[in-house]
Amino acid sequence: MDFDVVIVGAGPSGLAAACRLMQQAQAAERELSVCVVEKGSEVGAHILSGAVLEPRALAELFPDWAERGAPLKTAVTRDDLYLLKDAEKAQKLPGALVPKSLHNVGHDTQNYIISAGNLCRWLGEQAEALGVEIFPGFAAQEALVDDDGIVRGIITGDMGVAADGSETANYMPGMELRAKYTLFCEGARGHIGKRLIERFDLAAGRDPQHYAIGFKELWDVPAEQHEPGLVVHGSGWPLTDKAAGGDGHGGWFLYHGDDNQVMVGLIVDLSYRNPYLSPFDEFQRLKHHPQLKRYLEGGKRVAYGARAIAKGGANCLPKMTMPGALLLGCDAGTLNFAKIKGIHTAMKSGLVAAESVFEALAEDDAGGRELTAFTQAWESSWAWQELQASRSFGPAVHRYGTLGGGAYYFVDQLLGGGKLPTLHDTTPDYRLTPATEATRIDYPKPDGKLSFDKPSSVFLSNTNHDEDQPCHLRLTDPSIPIDKNLPEYAEPAQRYCPVGVYEVVEESDGPRFQINFQNCIHCKTCDIKDPAQNITWVAPEGGGGPNYPNM
Repeated sequence: MDFDVVIVGAGPSGLAAACRLMQQAQAAERELSVCVVEKGSEVGAHILSGAVLEPRALAELFPDWAERGAPLKTAVTRDDLYLLKDAEKAQKLPGALVPKSLHNVGHDTQNYIISAGNLCRWLGEQAEALGVEIFPGFAAQEALVDDDGIVRGIITGDMGVAADGSETANYMPGMELRAKYTLFCEGARGHIGKRLIERFDLAAGRDPQHYAIGFKELWDVPAEQHEPGLVVHGSGWPLTDKAAGGDGHGGWFLYHGDDNQVMVGLIVDLSYRNPYLSPFDEFQRLKHHPQLKRYLEGGKRVAYGARAIAKGGANCLPKMTMPGALLLGCDAGTLNFAKIKGIHTAMKSGLVAAESVFEALAEDDAGGRELTAFTQAWESSWAWQELQASRSFGPAVHRYGTLGGGAYYFVDQLLGGGKLPTLHDTTPDYRLTPATEATRIDYPKPDGKLSFDKPSSVFLSNTNHDEDQPCHLRLTDPSIPIDKNLPEYAEPAQRYCPVGVYEVVEESDGPRFQINFQNCIHCKTCDIKDPAQNITWVAPEGGGGPNYPNM
């Protein structure tokens, strides 16, 4: 099938690009064919974010978003920031000492507590009304690159392939979706984007990308514990509890949305070194801290999810152009981690891309060019300027710790944003301390009220995969988990995976590495954190994975 533009991923950047392309086509009275392929069973099924939205890009796309019924219902009315000192104590930070980027009230624009999945569902409706074709349940497997090194579209995965590689009665071959321009908007650690970065050497001269794993739970809470519009952020314990084996950085959030619901989560930088650290269990014990417990106690957990976050910022942002294609949003790494926000910058990258693509098609209908004009427009945008101003935040935290790094960033912003020397972090996230040199961590058993186990959590993610299909978690060398990772690092895949995909099973003839791929929620953490870089995540059959409600 041939299109003018194919977009991979129905997230904020992809849908913003699709809508802007059709808006321009209608204004110019020109025919334009735009296709969006989405591996989730529906638009929004795989979308997971906190989320507080800064609606700047949304307002550029649809100035009348409120009249159109955009799902922005709860305006931020108050935001607090806490440092958790230990399992009981917390210190509230004065507003004057909090960097401007972390303030959610008092800006020119009003921020909103939202469901990112529902925002994407709404954007999908707007895109279809404009004439965009959206194909949910179809997973893009690889890019089409011709002999001249020009991206010409994508190939979707075969459907109905059995675990042994044979064709089942439901077999349907993948399709070539050819395009004059292809926009890759797969989210953090996109599996095609990762290969394109390598093929076109897009990360040359950049720092290695850095990631975190973000957890989120949705809770129904008693009305007397609910304050619509309240945003609470924090850092410190338990990740900084060195006595208990903690050696990480990150932070937590607790947002009060509408309908007596609270969104709670923990973001764990994947730069941690202790192979015994379990991000999932750190999140579960965090909720027992009185600062969070007071909002959750007596409530009911109704949804769970986890997702990798590309948090490296401007220092790690790869070149986003290649012949015939663009890399956008979190597929490139446009999130502003200093703001704990990425939807607005992802959408802006989509808007700039759409304008550059439409201009190129107007000049040369054949397509296939490298859109250098996009780079110029992107680096002139407010989104790029925002990323540039906060480029040292992540490296400062990694180098000086939560408090020291925060202080460095505060002074940097006080001087006007990016005035201090730029800091860099060139250590890959997958580095780990040998197990013999690390502190074992004994996590408390979940109580089933505030803390829970992995099986009950994956159940709440509504994850489903056809079990009779090839495993989409590929091991370059199947011997490495047992022969190398187990003796050297106590096989950390058992702990960094948030849903128990990886197990070491003891059998009579020795340990065996087991992959329960049916549990996979597509977080991509294994592709990032495996110390041997032996695991490659590829898209499973379309329609599989989580089905997040209101996340």
